[in-house]
Amino acid sequence: MLRDDRWILRDIDWTVAPGSLAAVLGPNGSGKSTLARIIACHLWPTVGQCTVLGGTFGSTNLPELRKQIRLVQPAGPYDVDPSLTARQVVLTGYFGSIGLYARTTDAMAEEAKQLLERVGLAEVVDHSYSTLSSGERVRSLIARAMITQPRLLILDEPTAGLDLLARERVLATVQILLQSSNPPTVVFITHHVEELPPTTAQLLLLNEGRCAAKGTMAEVLRADLLSQIYGFPVEVRQSAGRYYLEIHPSAWKELLKPR
Repeated sequence: MLRDDRWILRDIDWTVAPGSLAAVLGPNGSGKSTLARIIACHLWPTVGQCTVLGGTFGSTNLPELRKQIRLVQPAGPYDVDPSLTARQVVLTGYFGSIGLYARTTDAMAEEAKQLLERVGLAEVVDHSYSTLSSGERVRSLIARAMITQPRLLILDEPTAGLDLLARERVLATVQILLQSSNPPTVVFITHHVEELPPTTAQLLLLNEGRCAAKGTMAEVLRADLLSQIYGFPVEVRQSAGRYYLEIHPSAWKELLKPR
């Protein structure tokens, strides 16, 4: 992906198995969000070939393909109408709009309510979106994305800015979605190792727009590799299928020294 004579992404070769949870990890500016927009069919790569859900860019109808894909980007440039209720926010997912401009049926409203209950928001179904906490908003946006049962769900840093409990509730929501009878393929994008769900089947590690590593979490989340990516010695700890990246406080002074 070339932009203003600068490579944003380059030499990315990655395949995700249908119905699995895959993740993209990397430091800020490594190209994660750009890759998300390409996979969501909102950006066209300047070189190479991209195939999403069996449709290859250049030989498929991208507007039609986008109907099977949902991108949840809580920190993105657009947000839904804050005056809507949580249920109405989910209902906008039927129309791909940020406001509710079309008439809905009782069946649609009931489906929206059930989705909110599945993501732990039963008590705020009819609360205004503007009154929801940041974590509740993210979960309502995930429910909104799932209302049309997409084949591909892209979560672009869904836990950014959330406190511990709100983050874990979002991760629990992702886990619930993957345990459904016909789960979508999920691509989870983050720059924090501890946010990776334990069911992550494969991981793509980006650095400066290139693939630094790919494979299982055990293959990619190695101290030697991550120390090289971040340019500083780090330690990797594993617990209950999740991974944690650590720098000992005794090394903080070294972080502030000019490189």
